[in-house]
Amino acid sequence: MSSEQDPLHRQLGLTDDELAQIEATLGREPNRTELAMYSVMWSEHCSYKSSKIHLRTLPTEGPSVLVGPGQDAGAVDVGDGIAVVFKIESHSHPSAIEPYQGAATGVGGIVRDIVSMGARPVALLDPLLFGPLTEERNRWLFAGVIAGIGGYGNCIGVPTVGGEIRFADAHTADPTVDVMCVGVARVAELVTTQSRTAQAGSLMVLYGASTGRDGIGGVSVLASATLDDGAEGSRPSVQIGDPFAEKLLIEASLELIAAGSLEGLQDLGGAGITCAVSESAARAGMGASLDLDAVPLREPGLVPFEILTSESQERMLAIVHPSKIDDVRAICDRWGLTTAVIGGLTPGGTLTVRSGGAVVAEVPASSLAEDGPVYERPVAPPARTMGNGEDPTFVPFEKDLTEAVFTVLTAPNVASKRWAFEQYDRVVQGNTVAGPDSDAAVVRVTGTLKGLALSTDSKSRFGRLDPFLGAAHAVAESARNVAVTGAIPMAITNCLNFGNPERPEVMWELTESIRGIREACLALDTPVTGGNVSLYNESGDSAIWPTPVIGMLGLLEDYRLRIPSSFPRPGLAIYLMGETFAELGGSEFAEAVLGVVAGKPPALDLTRERALHRLLVAAARGAVVASAHDCGDGGVAIALLESAIGGGHGFAVALAGDLPSHVALFSESASRAVLSVDPADEEALVRLAAEHGVPVARLGETGGPRALIEGLVDVPVDELRDAWEGAIPRLLGET
Repeated sequence: MSSEQDPLHRQLGLTDDELAQIEATLGREPNRTELAMYSVMWSEHCSYKSSKIHLRTLPTEGPSVLVGPGQDAGAVDVGDGIAVVFKIESHSHPSAIEPYQGAATGVGGIVRDIVSMGARPVALLDPLLFGPLTEERNRWLFAGVIAGIGGYGNCIGVPTVGGEIRFADAHTADPTVDVMCVGVARVAELVTTQSRTAQAGSLMVLYGASTGRDGIGGVSVLASATLDDGAEGSRPSVQIGDPFAEKLLIEASLELIAAGSLEGLQDLGGAGITCAVSESAARAGMGASLDLDAVPLREPGLVPFEILTSESQERMLAIVHPSKIDDVRAICDRWGLTTAVIGGLTPGGTLTVRSGGAVVAEVPASSLAEDGPVYERPVAPPARTMGNGEDPTFVPFEKDLTEAVFTVLTAPNVASKRWAFEQYDRVVQGNTVAGPDSDAAVVRVTGTLKGLALSTDSKSRFGRLDPFLGAAHAVAESARNVAVTGAIPMAITNCLNFGNPERPEVMWELTESIRGIREACLALDTPVTGGNVSLYNESGDSAIWPTPVIGMLGLLEDYRLRIPSSFPRPGLAIYLMGETFAELGGSEFAEAVLGVVAGKPPALDLTRERALHRLLVAAARGAVVASAHDCGDGGVAIALLESAIGGGHGFAVALAGDLPSHVALFSESASRAVLSVDPADEEALVRLAAEHGVPVARLGETGGPRALIEGLVDVPVDELRDAWEGAIPRLLGET
């Protein structure tokens, strides 16, 4: 962090070389206002200066991709003229300081990104990582973030249908708070730079909330620097949300788009007016004239740089032809929203900013939006050895297996997250087919039989041991979670959460993770439509584990064919699809029972993974399978127990093979799923598995009140449910 003795540009987060680049661009020294504009636009959060060259290696094209990276959100074609718009972003730094508002405004910001593309938001998912709940501050952060997500999402009427909640020591100082939003639009009505061509003389109309001091410098003060012990002093940089104003903004924006009143639309998020105006102008290949005196202010006395960089929430910038301005004002008035013409597009490429009649900034718009620095930072693996110690797979285990089952089942990463998701409205809009208690959420597309299968996954524990494998597993697991519902994985968005990129070992983790995402997405035909990079997630000598979060979109042509996650009735045959190997490295068993995060993560054969997905989709279309549950954290044991708890039906199975019992139960080998099937359909399932080259093993049957794994475990399902659902409340002191 810079000090007050540093030159102004360093206080604003700009380096000496970056200042020299600005001076070369302008042909002079920048003034204070211009420096502030460059500091936010060239921040890590806005410019991706450390990650851009690596992100370019990701596959971004595919037959269904309508809009890829570079827009406010990505979009894919799901047929019948329908586009699905989706994106994931982080709000980790604000949430570490003020968890309720940090999380709430994260929801608001990502929703506006979806709306700015012309789509109606239909679902939210919230992948979260915290430090252990045994610490008071982590409990405060956890409760505040959950309340913020629920409070904002519930008020705007967008269901929170999924996500994940995980815990690790490395996330104590810096929780990871990501939010994914999904929207639906007609393909013909998408608002993109390709479809709406603005022109010189078009007006820039700011509508929504007025501008205040909240959030000033958020992208540079918070999101592009590490947090130190005095982070509480950054509270003014945390935005304040008003979900009721957001709801009005959503409806007004969608009406403006439907009426054909706009040439362009952009959310005011990171970097505020500076970002929205400079990006709108640069995308149109023009400049802009901006009058700060026209900006509605929440409080008097704001100086130009504050108005330009404020990240006050619930604001949008529309590009409007002069002939449409009365229509825009009328629609906004009807929704009770203030409008202000704050400038217009001009020929050439210069952005001119006036305040009090005087020019306070004059810079090329593209230099802010497109010409930021690009760094190829040093990359080096950490000094620690890969695998981090003795592989737990080969540590003898002689303790009671029933006790181990309860330990893993009630571990915070595995235990029920009902305490959190019951605070979310999961059914508003009336299209939620499956919610947070499923492997993947399923949301029906209004007026059709189509179902969107949605999952978010991260494998930060694997990433700690091998960032390449950790990232590849995150893609594979998110696709598998979608596929077990019977949906075809289509595309991803991602949020890459890492520590300080100026440290070579962090850059190595980032580049290895991007390589893992690339290989997995190529193999699984799931192109990357966009996302977010969140760096500097560290405090003092504590950095988060490599945490690329994958948001996966899948498609069910008929949502009625969705395969449930839990055993639906007794008398079904239980099958394991895929093979179990001796792979306990980085497993939940190793951490929860043995107390170590060590070894090598499971191998990942992406050809096998893809074959499993195709089998699951074919089984769903043929109505062959009664339930399907991914084998992830905790292995086959937890997949069986969760299937039993969710459906309320016990089971009796036997695990064949020569693996040690604890390895057979808790190995986290990839590309596996536990299925239940009616006896009449067993032959069809086995035949499908053979056609797709997927190993299959019959384990036993559903039924009875107990979970029975022959010779290993025999426990009443009710007892398991009570332990599983009570684990998080007990840690929070609520039972």
